[in-house]
Amino acid sequence: MVRIPPYLKKGDLIGITCSSSKMELAAAEYAAEVIRGWGYRVHLGITVGTSFHNFSAPDELRLEELQDMLDDPEMKAIIFGRGGYGMVCIIDKLNLKKFRKHPKWLCGYSDITVLHSHIHERYGIPTIHSLMCSGITPETVEDEYVHSLEQILKGKNYSYHTPVHELNREGSASGLLVGGNLSMLANISGTKSQVKTKGKILLLEDIGEYRYNVDRMMYNLKRAGWLDELAGLVVGAFTDGKETQTPFGQSEYEIIHNLVKDYDYPVCFSFPIGHQPANYAVKLGMKHHLKVGEAKTVLKLQAD
Repeated sequence: MVRIPPYLKKGDLIGITCSSSKMELAAAEYAAEVIRGWGYRVHLGITVGTSFHNFSAPDELRLEELQDMLDDPEMKAIIFGRGGYGMVCIIDKLNLKKFRKHPKWLCGYSDITVLHSHIHERYGIPTIHSLMCSGITPETVEDEYVHSLEQILKGKNYSYHTPVHELNREGSASGLLVGGNLSMLANISGTKSQVKTKGKILLLEDIGEYRYNVDRMMYNLKRAGWLDELAGLVVGAFTDGKETQTPFGQSEYEIIHNLVKDYDYPVCFSFPIGHQPANYAVKLGMKHHLKVGEAKTVLKLQAD
């Protein structure tokens, strides 16, 4: 049985931490004020607004703060400041004993995919793939994607629609939604954090990768069995793709399409999730229904 963290109510406490790369304090403070406007109390961690090379802080401090927030019974959710890099450095040192007994919502994407996948595979506790504090800005604060995070924390159901894409493979599927950032999934492939994907809907997105490397990472997933027995595949945004001096010859979507063409499950492309303003919040580790049709694609959370 899936152990679902409790949804939030007015006055609940949310923690903000930067467990990976650094974030400007002013940006985090703005996001914190927005979240307070939703009716919650907010605690800004000491890793917010600090820097240690590319990280927010040394491994030991980032680990200590995340551990404290995971263990704090008063804190009902953690929204990560940003992604970047660094979760893989501390994931194996986290003690999730208290978190398993009293789970809370963990919200983020990109580098946070490592934490999402680890928790799903080892404990089966749902988490939220969503924008982070870095995505809550004066330009985005009123949009539907920020609103989707607010609503999901309250336990609201959702059904997201997106136009058809020429590479889509039509069909319907139901299963637990898993995945996230392709680079992180390839990074944890073969580790104890790798997700078993049989019968599940896999989500993929990424940013700033050379196209040949996207091809290489997709071959990694295919050879490791990630793609073999999926219920469905949701391909989100692949932004800021790079080329070497000699172009690879395929777009990211064409690369993925080529590597899943021999399977028969539904596949949708250009779903509004990823490193872009259009980034819906979804519950990983919970059952969704995917319908890839002639007129639109629908990803719907099935009732708890």
